[in-house]
Amino acid sequence: MTETVLSHADGDPGAYETLVLGIGNVLWADEGFGIRAVEALNARYTFPEDVRLMDGGTQGIFLLPWVCSAQRLLIFDAVDFGMEPATLRMVQGDDVPCFMGAKKVSMHQAGFQEVLSSATLSGSLPGELVLVGVQPELLNDYGGSLTAGVKARIGEAVELACEVLRGWDIDVTERGRPLEGAERIGPGALDIRDYEEGRPRLEGEAR
Repeated sequence: MTETVLSHADGDPGAYETLVLGIGNVLWADEGFGIRAVEALNARYTFPEDVRLMDGGTQGIFLLPWVCSAQRLLIFDAVDFGMEPATLRMVQGDDVPCFMGAKKVSMHQAGFQEVLSSATLSGSLPGELVLVGVQPELLNDYGGSLTAGVKARIGEAVELACEVLRGWDIDVTERGRPLEGAERIGPGALDIRDYEEGRPRLEGEAR
C-alpha cells in the first residue's frame, strides 16, 4: 500500500493498471462534479501503487496517453442522462462511450469522447470501463460551486467507486484521518471550501 497522490495530466503517464479519472471544470457549477468526486476519494482512501487517481480537468485529447496506459478506467463526470437533477447513475462497459458522447453538457466531453474513440481505434481502450455520473442541475454559473443537490451526492459517488474498485480486487484502505484543505488536492488545484468562501457575494446574497 502506498500514499495516494492526486495527479494531473502532465509529464509521463508512468506505470499503473487502474486509472480513476475526474473530468470537468470546477469554475462552472455542477460541471465540477467529476473533479470534486475524485478529490473526495483521494481524501478518504489510499490505494496500491498501481492505482492512479487523476484530476483530468478539461484536457480532452491530452488525456489519451493516460487512458491508453490503463487496463481499468473509472470516470467521474457530470452527464446529461435526461434524469432528475442530482440523480446519480453508474454505467459500465460499452455503454460508457455512448453516454459520454450522446448529450454533451460541455466541450470537455466532446474532447473526452475523442479520447475514447482514439483508444478504441488503436486497440488501447481499457478492458474494464465504468462511469459514475451525476445529472447536473446548473451549469451556466461561472464562478459558482456545485449545487447543493449535486454536492450531496459526492459521498455516494465515492462509495460506488469503492465498490467498483473492490470488485476489481483492488485494496481500498480508509485513511486514519481524511485529508484536509491543500493536502487533499493536487498542485495548483483549488480546494472547494476556499473556492466557495472566496467567491464575491452578489448584492443582497446571504453569506
